[in-house]
Amino acid sequence: MEIGCGSGYVITSLSLLLGKEYSGGAYYIATDINPHAVAVTRETLESHGCHAEVVNTDIALGLEKRLARSVDVIVVNPPYVPTPEEEVGCSGIAAAWAGGENGRRVIDRILPVADGLLSDKGWLYLVTLAANNPLELCLEMRKKGYASRIILQRSTEEESLHILKFWRDSDTLIEANECVTVNKTGNGVASESAAFSPFSIWRRGNRNV
Repeated sequence: MEIGCGSGYVITSLSLLLGKEYSGGAYYIATDINPHAVAVTRETLESHGCHAEVVNTDIALGLEKRLARSVDVIVVNPPYVPTPEEEVGCSGIAAAWAGGENGRRVIDRILPVADGLLSDKGWLYLVTLAANNPLELCLEMRKKGYASRIILQRSTEEESLHILKFWRDSDTLIEANECVTVNKTGNGVASESAAFSPFSIWRRGNRNV
């Protein structure tokens, strides 16, 4: 599944690559809030002899119940560029990159949805910018029981990109539950502290890239 398919290049490439190994059972879904992107994605798929269900929707609105805990791979190249908040979701091409403050406005909406869609063996691949604070994203997902790693990093004069991979990991969930403690402050506000090095979340486990 691709969330925010744009031109359809990624979902088409996945279909071509995975189709060679999983010719019998893979089913592909792509979503985009922009109806023009949906139309272009369909054209891209058709021109390469590929098929996917392409849905005009916001992230996965209307699909959550049907796809709950059943998606094995989710790929997302979200709007991640830090911009003024009013540019997020605007009309025009700017909506493709406008991510609001810290570039996280759309990313922070996608992650809970992906959590509800991913199967127990599912993988989430997310493109982020250094300004999005990828370490913080991984820490937040760690609380939900996800291990993570950077599988690719590319830097230019203008930006530093990271592709993050997340997967459910029972050991991570147990560690998070054991390490996080709730401390009551003098004014009764609860705060969380975790007795672990944040860099330990960059797992080098036996999960394939």
